[in-house]
Amino acid sequence: MDYKDYYKALGVDKKATNDQIKKAYRKLARQYHPDVNPNNAEAERKFKEINEAHEVLSDEEKRRKYDELGADWQRYQHAGAGRGQTQGGFDWSQYQQGGGGGGFESFGDDASFSDFFSNIFGGMGNRGGSRAGAGQDYQAELELTLEDAYRGGPRTLNVNGKSLRITIKPGVEDGQTIRLRDQGAPGRNGGPSGSLYITLRVLPDARFARLSNDLTQEVQVPLYRALLGGEQVVDTLAGPVKINIKPETQNGTRLRLRGKGFPVYGQEGQFGDLYLHLTVQLPQRLNDQEKDLLRQLAALRND
Repeated sequence: MDYKDYYKALGVDKKATNDQIKKAYRKLARQYHPDVNPNNAEAERKFKEINEAHEVLSDEEKRRKYDELGADWQRYQHAGAGRGQTQGGFDWSQYQQGGGGGGFESFGDDASFSDFFSNIFGGMGNRGGSRAGAGQDYQAELELTLEDAYRGGPRTLNVNGKSLRITIKPGVEDGQTIRLRDQGAPGRNGGPSGSLYITLRVLPDARFARLSNDLTQEVQVPLYRALLGGEQVVDTLAGPVKINIKPETQNGTRLRLRGKGFPVYGQEGQFGDLYLHLTVQLPQRLNDQEKDLLRQLAALRND
């Protein structure tokens, strides 16, 4: 049985914080998700690998146990790697679930996690002391509009005939994965149920472009207002906002509205910014009087 380097699987340092682990997992989960890589066995293998790594490193108790095992693994390999529970001063039984037997138990090819994981963590939480296999994980997707992702709130989805009600936090990103413990397949021999991983798909919005917590919006400004200045109302996800257009505003001017962008996920009351890209809108269907006035203006400016 090979040692699984979970830190390497997620591309993080052994001193990585929980936030760093979560960020690395989300990025890789989006990259290797089966829906993005249909019929790709290598992507499916990688997806399972990073799920397993995240399962361990995101759980304080599992991570502590894994780190302790990592420090002893070389001694275990030198001691004979499985030829008994105690070899060369290394007591393997302290890491095996159930504490009995010197071999390894396989939970089948359809098991959610590897043999390495199952032998170390398969029975965590199973007070009966018997070996147990964790249940299969389920995958699901949930589509959200940009406004849904902005506001958050309760959502209902059906997974394997079961209706689940979840609460979305404001500020979620496209491709972000939410994990619901014990909502996967039942475990074997009294083992824990698998988890449900819900990948959020935030649909494009015709009004706003999103980059992290910032938004960009194209705003049309009438020619006369751009030349003379004035107030203009623009839509934001928080509601209409009145802005001031300075006299002689040039086409392509960029304005920044602080705190009118997207909510910062998990940090209540914090928001990104909204950037307005101003485009001067030229008038159409000019009448004779308007044309004459423009000719006078051009003559005054020697244009």
